[in-house]
Amino acid sequence: MIRVGTRKSPLALAQTEEVLSQLRSRFPDETFTVVTMETAGDRNRDAPLLSLERGTFSTDIERLLLDGKIDLAVHSAKDLTATLPEGLALAGTVARQDARDALVNRWGESLLRLPPKARIGTSSPRRAAQLSEIRPDVQVLPIRGNVGTRLDKAAGGEYDGVVLAVAGLVRLGRQAEIAEYLAPEGFTPEVGQGTLGVEVRIGDTRTARMLDAINHLPSSIALKAERSFLQRLGGGCKVPVAAYARLDGREIRILAMAALPDGSQIYRADVRCDAVDPISAGIEAAEALLAKGAREIVLAE
Repeated sequence: MIRVGTRKSPLALAQTEEVLSQLRSRFPDETFTVVTMETAGDRNRDAPLLSLERGTFSTDIERLLLDGKIDLAVHSAKDLTATLPEGLALAGTVARQDARDALVNRWGESLLRLPPKARIGTSSPRRAAQLSEIRPDVQVLPIRGNVGTRLDKAAGGEYDGVVLAVAGLVRLGRQAEIAEYLAPEGFTPEVGQGTLGVEVRIGDTRTARMLDAINHLPSSIALKAERSFLQRLGGGCKVPVAAYARLDGREIRILAMAALPDGSQIYRADVRCDAVDPISAGIEAAEALLAKGAREIVLAE
């Protein structure tokens, strides 16, 4: 029996089923059991997202994995720390969902066509900075809760709209509510957005081989590049940084961004590297971003 750890939210369960459906198809004689739990991020529902460190939604599950109480853990890859805890490794991933961000609002309009001073909810400093760059007049308001809760709040009242990951909306069957898909060139996604990170204990070769059998190589290569980018910048940046990698033939293209939370300073880089070495590609993207001027806000922290 393989015990699979995940958060309790509807999105986390949908993500876990995405992995399990492939594992069950590939290994029909194996039994898989889902183990759910609340993480520190789930318990601190009222805390601003900016106050929660990267890993808040994954560390408790990783502890179960290290303690041998589960055999693998399914995460949204964007929730993982830049460097995994000692003893754990990413064992692969299924095909990445759409990595873009989406705007949902009560008018069904694009970001540029929103009424002046529209109230848009997000607790992501990355999204807030890019919203403010594109529409400085928009009121960016903090919002917490699972995807369904945030969508409900976007219908009027306190908020006029919300920015969410396309992948989460697709996985929950709510993509019909999207008013605009925000292009990565001007609205860079979070590292790992749309990708599922599946962790195992180092040394658990049996489980690792099972995951390798369902691994989607292009998604895995892109995730390695993005995480390498994050590691080069220190992994714990207090300013928003982001990278989106995509394979293009034998090359990997990486869009990178760093900004002040209010969007008053924003830096971007667009690099192409040989896909054979995604780790070096991620480092190159980070260096290119720093050279564009991001050094003064990223390394000043």
